[in-house]
Amino acid sequence: METIERDYTPEGVQFFYLYKQLAHPELDHYVDPYTLEERLMHVEQAERQLGSRIPWIADAMTNELKHALGDMPNSEFIIDPDGRILERRAWSDPTALREDLERLIGPVENPTRVSDLDLPSEPPVATVVKGIVPRVTPPGRMMTLKVEPDLDSTQLPFYTKLRADVDREFLRNGEGKLLLGFHIDPLYHMHWNNLAPPLTYEVTAPDGVGITPTSATFAEIEEPADADPREFLVDISTDDPAASVDLSVTYYACDDDNTFCIPVTQSYAVSLQVDPDAGRVFGAGRGGGRFAGRGGRGGPGAMIERIRGWDANDDGLVARSEVPEQMLDRFDRMDENGDGVLEADEIESLPARMGPGAGRGGRGGRGGRG
Repeated sequence: METIERDYTPEGVQFFYLYKQLAHPELDHYVDPYTLEERLMHVEQAERQLGSRIPWIADAMTNELKHALGDMPNSEFIIDPDGRILERRAWSDPTALREDLERLIGPVENPTRVSDLDLPSEPPVATVVKGIVPRVTPPGRMMTLKVEPDLDSTQLPFYTKLRADVDREFLRNGEGKLLLGFHIDPLYHMHWNNLAPPLTYEVTAPDGVGITPTSATFAEIEEPADADPREFLVDISTDDPAASVDLSVTYYACDDDNTFCIPVTQSYAVSLQVDPDAGRVFGAGRGGGRFAGRGGRGGPGAMIERIRGWDANDDGLVARSEVPEQMLDRFDRMDENGDGVLEADEIESLPARMGPGAGRGGRGGRGGRG
């Protein structure tokens, strides 16, 4: 992408990266920001880490830009000066983008190569030791609930951030498992001081909602410090899927420079509704990975997992009724045999049919264009 920017900026093309909701929280240890200021901190870190000179546009915390652009995590658009979309694709493909610009504007005489660039990239944000505390194994596929931090209740940043996931049994039957995960935000350069009292949470639930246990304290850890998530797998039941619960968490916030270590209590409202903007954490270990900014690495798998995530009844098929409203206009192109559902083979073939390089001939048009 950087080579294309070098070649076509002199031709009057403006390039922008769009920062949207994290598609895969925990990649490089990043977690979803709670404020626009934190979102801009992510942008600054990405600029340092990628060494890019392409400017960034950050979406609002309401994710309006994400929704308007089809809710795809790594989409790509060519827009003309009048605001018309000339080309779009579900997954960014620099090779296809260069071909588009050669067709629309013309080829450049001496295309820039990656070896011509000297990008001053930095490694991902550093953390203290991880891998000390075993992760909780989820009971199958989990879906993330809407979480609202009570930003007005504290003057301090949320150094740790809550992710609340429920299993499919809860979504189907109103009874299942809730995974409460408290993740250190690496942008604040904090860690758990295991010589201090461990993290404690407490849930206050309305009538009709049962959570067991409603409070717990994390186990003591022998290692003096670490940055692993603090996770609790609890039972949850409800007869009111529109309900929400209040959660408070108390922990010691300790910075990596050892300049302060203070007790912090912060609060959340946790809705029992699935968050449609929440990203998906990959893998049983759920973490690590790389920040995929330049080449769209991991694209096909991400697309497949996203589509599978629409399978609300967990029957292995994705029916039209399960597809998010903003994606319905693409369903007919996804549904290759036109039977109204996406079978496993159709989902597996989506990257080839609608992903990088797709659409230059074949079903669905260039880049999955609608």
